[in-house]
Amino acid sequence: MRARNKQPVRWGLVALAALWMMVIVPLSAAAAPYAAFVMDARSGEVLHARNADTRLHPASLTKMMTLYIVFEAVENGEIGLDDQVKISSHAASEPPSKLGLRAGQNIRLRYLIRAAAVKSANDAATALGEAIEGSEARFAARMNRTAKALGMKNTTFKNAHGLTESGHQSTARDMTILGRHLFFDYPEYYNLFSRITADAGVRKVYHTNRKLLSSYKGADGIKTGYTRAAGFNLTASAERGGKRIIATVYGGRSTATRNAKVAELLDLGFAEAKTHVALNKPSKPPYMGKINGDDVPGGVGKVVRLASAAAVKSSLRPVMRPVPEEPAPVLVADKADIENAILAAQEVALAEPETEPERNTAEAEEAELVPEPGSEMLTAALDVNPDVTPELRPESIVLASREVGTPRGDPEQEIVERVSTSGGRHWGITVGRYPSQYKARKVLLQIALNEMSTLDGSLRKVLKRNSGYDANFMGMTRETAELACRRLQAKKITCFMIEPTG
Repeated sequence: MRARNKQPVRWGLVALAALWMMVIVPLSAAAAPYAAFVMDARSGEVLHARNADTRLHPASLTKMMTLYIVFEAVENGEIGLDDQVKISSHAASEPPSKLGLRAGQNIRLRYLIRAAAVKSANDAATALGEAIEGSEARFAARMNRTAKALGMKNTTFKNAHGLTESGHQSTARDMTILGRHLFFDYPEYYNLFSRITADAGVRKVYHTNRKLLSSYKGADGIKTGYTRAAGFNLTASAERGGKRIIATVYGGRSTATRNAKVAELLDLGFAEAKTHVALNKPSKPPYMGKINGDDVPGGVGKVVRLASAAAVKSSLRPVMRPVPEEPAPVLVADKADIENAILAAQEVALAEPETEPERNTAEAEEAELVPEPGSEMLTAALDVNPDVTPELRPESIVLASREVGTPRGDPEQEIVERVSTSGGRHWGITVGRYPSQYKARKVLLQIALNEMSTLDGSLRKVLKRNSGYDANFMGMTRETAELACRRLQAKKITCFMIEPTG
């Protein structure tokens, strides 16, 4: 009798154990919808896709768009990297992962960027959105407008951090497209996504994807994401042997299984990608400025274009002058006299008839931001007025002449406008992007004349980008670059620092 009664007891225990397992198994272990996408970043060729256009919860992959817009805002003078951001109670109340910011606290924008990129801090992401557009709603509208401009056809953003919210969805394809744009559109910031640790002002933070970055050869970014609804997501990029692959996974069951799947997809990408591929950079969308707050409920709103504080009046590019048959003589002159001679030459150029040549931005190559070590003597491509003869003074520099046959104002060239005395200094500053090489050079000269005490010894560079010409001062120490930016920003001139890329 007792033996017969044991059977129901056993089945009862089994049922109880099964029920207990259902309770204690974390919701994250339940399979979230899976999607994957692999792309050759050089050409944009699709190498693998599975459920690639299924709208799913992106989680913190959202922060890639948040940071993309922040980089755009800094580049166009809306805000500076060292501007102080006041933390709202809304930002401070965001759930983890977070930096631990307090309502009313002030913190530099650069630290919020690091916290969002490296730690995936939700409070930092919300603070960034509010700093750029004034409110989360306006920032989300700008995110959606930017997503559309980037070709992200199946994405809708509702917040800056990626925590689960009804209607906040994207796809594996769209997030891969965004990762590719981050790499090509803002290469000067891309190193943020590969930092194992970073100084976020209030504390040191650690990368949420440091295991894959440390274990997979060539991995250098980009962004992780996790919520219960999304599972474990990741957009990753790696470079090997001249190939660059970007892969996105949605719905991983754990960090370990997600990383293993991403590594598998990256391996597939490197195996499938051709060795020699023509570089086909994605087109960077035009800058459209801030969103008018009155139009946010409609979702997109009117656009207000912002002019850089350092911009000069609009003027078309001057007609290129004929190159002399013989190289111009080497001049030995005082630095101040040379600056005056150059400005005099440019004033003459302004009076000449102007035309706008056709542009081919699709084939334009970007120049390196930081000169290679040892490049102390650089050719100066300057138009010096031969009628101006500066006096010879003890403190002098030498300007090397341009080679015969090199056209002036060649848009494919990196224009260097001063001999570097930087030695081992690899920091720099940028003072804006301009529609023509001529304008960028003129702004550099004007700023150099007004800030000779701060910028003396720096290297003036004009870098061709897909959307214009960057005006940079390079070959500076970090302290000098910070001082220069503070002084220029105090004069309402756009300025942000360029960190060493190595």
